[in-house]
Amino acid sequence: MGRDTGAKCKKCRREGTKLFLKGDKCYTDKCPVTRKSYPPGEAGESRSRWSQYRIRLREKQKARRIYGVREEKFRNYFEQSDASTEITGEALLKTLERRLDNVLYRSGLAESRDQARQLINHGHIEVNGRSIDIPSYMTEEGDVVAYKDSSRSRDGLRSLVDEDNPRIPSWIDVETDNMRASVLSEPAIEDVEESLQVNRIVEFYSR
Repeated sequence: MGRDTGAKCKKCRREGTKLFLKGDKCYTDKCPVTRKSYPPGEAGESRSRWSQYRIRLREKQKARRIYGVREEKFRNYFEQSDASTEITGEALLKTLERRLDNVLYRSGLAESRDQARQLINHGHIEVNGRSIDIPSYMTEEGDVVAYKDSSRSRDGLRSLVDEDNPRIPSWIDVETDNMRASVLSEPAIEDVEESLQVNRIVEFYSR
């Protein structure tokens, strides 16, 4: 599978909003979106009117970039959500939030989703005591996500844990000393940090 190696801050500027791809930097004045709110390659605000197709496409692309999901996987998530008994948009968000890389990021055990994926791929993370190296692994209520014993002793990895993270959602309980997080329930939509208009994503795939 190919990797998107483009500049992260340019992705945020392209979507016109913070996608929180750079961890703590996104919450500071150093964030390029704060200083340059217009898309890269433009000298200022564009005067062109966006079509409904472009509006829906950009919302879909924004969600993909936030969660680091490639198009085929994202479409599969949508089709699964559309076939569920829940509201399609809410089911899609819950699916994205349940990904292991997202849980690791949301719990403050990684500074960004990209970093979370790297930690998982390198074999530092386990779920319920079992090593998991798949970032898209779907967590369930009752799962315990933690660093392996061999990884917890590394100062470099321990420094990644944010002990004062104010953004931990209500459906995750974190033990920073033990570098672990417990999934208490299914994701709560009101805890989703990024502003996504999922109805536009539904309209894009339903056209």
